[in-house]
Amino acid sequence: VQLQASGGGSVQAGGSLTLSCAVSGFPFDDLNVAWFRQTPGKEREGVSCIGTRIGKKDYSDSVKGRFTISRDNAKNTVYLQMNSLKPEDTAVYYCAADDRPKHYRGRYDNFDPAPCFVRRQYVGNYDYWGQGTQVTVSS
Repeated sequence: VQLQASGGGSVQAGGSLTLSCAVSGFPFDDLNVAWFRQTPGKEREGVSCIGTRIGKKDYSDSVKGRFTISRDNAKNTVYLQMNSLKPEDTAVYYCAADDRPKHYRGRYDNFDPAPCFVRRQYVGNYDYWGQGTQVTVSS
């Protein structure tokens, strides 16, 4: 699985950015995809994820209501729309993929047997990581 993150940049507080994560090398329908972020000296933090079967989403409390995750299955791409950005959102953002849904291929059209989460205890679900994209928010 290859993941290519893009869309980072510098913006003033209150501004917006949209990150993209292009996925290749694996059936996109069999992947949950997430965004994480990290700043120097701090632990990696889960930001948001989106599942594949029914598009279930999860957000960290720090971004809920400001960030929106979406996926375009035709383009094998996941987006993270970031609004009302704050200086504390400054970090390198990484996209990651979880292939647990592959075990349920062809089953459970209206149910997600392998939902995604971004809380700390679920980081191990993500086996594939892309390179990061820097987001800098100035006050």
